[in-house]
Amino acid sequence: MPKLGAKPIRRAALVKATIEMVGDLGSLDVTVAQIARRAGMSSALAHHYFGSKEQIFLAAMRAILSLFGAEVRGAQVAASGNRGRLRAIVLASFSPTSFRREAVSAWLNFYVLAQTAPAARRLLAVYQRRLHSNLMYDLRPLIGPRAASVAEGLGALIDGVYIRAALQPGTLDRNSAAALVLDYLDRELGDA
Repeated sequence: MPKLGAKPIRRAALVKATIEMVGDLGSLDVTVAQIARRAGMSSALAHHYFGSKEQIFLAAMRAILSLFGAEVRGAQVAASGNRGRLRAIVLASFSPTSFRREAVSAWLNFYVLAQTAPAARRLLAVYQRRLHSNLMYDLRPLIGPRAASVAEGLGALIDGVYIRAALQPGTLDRNSAAALVLDYLDRELGDA
């Protein structure tokens, strides 16, 4: 009989191992056995908890998204005004936790997986809608009818910076990445 509470600990270990493996390899060309071995358990146990490699990877992306969401919420609480809240979203997008090699690699593979896996496509759509909604909340009072197009531009730029960082490692550090997006935001807001 398993110890009380072992399941969440083991699931978290598998999620962490998945993010690390994808980061090391730069792709989803990893087996459940390799993930399980890195997590210190059998592949049978990994299959028991998740069912498939795709499900393990989706759990890893949910963990990355949950961490990102918590960082955004924390940064926005400390921010002042609409402009400050927008800056907080951008800075959280490139925080040390979100913009680390393993997470960037996971994002690139997530974009690819979303093209063929309906569950990944749904999860990506939830992230994109939430980001758009958060941006719109603070853009609308500042620039009115232009808010939707600027929110789309910010979302595309954030995603694009992640893709570039995954495909050309070392070209952008998190501060340069945030500065690039903040520059676009400042130009779009002008004196608003």
